[in-house]
Amino acid sequence: MTTTDESLEAGSFPLITDETLGELRARIGQPFERPYPHVTEATRDSIRHWALGIGDTNPLWLEPDYAADTRWKGIVAPGTMLYAFDRVVSGYVTGMPGVHAMFAGTDWNWAHPLRLGDTVEAFPILKDLRDLESRFSGRAVKQTYEVRFVNQDGLEICRADSWCIRTQREIARRRADRSHVAPYQWNADELARIAEHYANERPRGKEPLYWDEVQPGDPLPVVLKGPSTVTGFVAFTQGWGSLYVKAHGVAFDMFRAHPALGILNQQGVPEPPERVHWDNDLAQRVGVPAAYDYGPERVSWLGHLMTNWIGDNGFLRRLNVQVRHHNIIGDLTTCEGTVTRKWIDGVRHLVEVDVRGINQNGETTAAGVAVAELPSKSAELDL
Repeated sequence: MTTTDESLEAGSFPLITDETLGELRARIGQPFERPYPHVTEATRDSIRHWALGIGDTNPLWLEPDYAADTRWKGIVAPGTMLYAFDRVVSGYVTGMPGVHAMFAGTDWNWAHPLRLGDTVEAFPILKDLRDLESRFSGRAVKQTYEVRFVNQDGLEICRADSWCIRTQREIARRRADRSHVAPYQWNADELARIAEHYANERPRGKEPLYWDEVQPGDPLPVVLKGPSTVTGFVAFTQGWGSLYVKAHGVAFDMFRAHPALGILNQQGVPEPPERVHWDNDLAQRVGVPAAYDYGPERVSWLGHLMTNWIGDNGFLRRLNVQVRHHNIIGDLTTCEGTVTRKWIDGVRHLVEVDVRGINQNGETTAAGVAVAELPSKSAELDL
């Protein structure tokens, strides 16, 4: 790819070069040292922290007596909780130090549920690199990993492709047009309507959703998320664990090992690029109008949309979501879905749903497709 005149300008952050991209490309398919995960076992506490961090109070995840009376015979976790079991699937990227990484999506494919007491190990590999040209930052790279998740019995419970877009911070900052984008200001009447929706939002629970009764074109009950706040982002990190949030000597050890990771704050102290999620100034320095949410949050919100709809008797098999635009502080995300088709694969009765997250301005900030297995009036689910 040719280098534009703009990308030759000196800036405070490194640029993408053929040399650094070539070094990274040589690692495709090769094993590498995986960062230690935030969670290694699905305990009641870790499941609760995850579920509440994404705003999902389904008793199937939280209440032992309730869960024992379901087809699962005990607590299970939302499948997207596997983000907490591996930092690579969450957006941790290697190579091209100092080049920004923006999480851009995951294609989850679950074979089995994540159950209370499961210990899980992840096996990531760098799968693909795609050189791009973007309006946002000039040259960009799509960096994709494949991650397998295996439980204590050697059972592969899930396989996922997850990808980030590597962007050039300095060019994105210069190109950014923030004149028409500012955090939304909510009034009391609007907040009252949001609160009323939350008060009435319910998962389907034990009432089965039968495959036989679902038809293409059916809408899913809406799930709301937000309005986004820094406090909400912190709540998510309590369950997820973040990528680089470390303190004291542990943080200095991290910056010693990865010098390009540290970005000096106003006190001259290095902090990680993850600071864009709570620091408006740094977010603007990388070309975004204000602090913004974590991409895995929005993917997980659309998972919440699906599990609310399918109920305790369904099983979410696939969730493939692209994160398309930034979700900045103040944004409200309306999670919607529409059934697009249904079919039988062997003994499995499957439905496909187009899912999307839409902000208060009508912009689609995340979109994708989900596949769920539902009970049929003539067959049992096979897991």
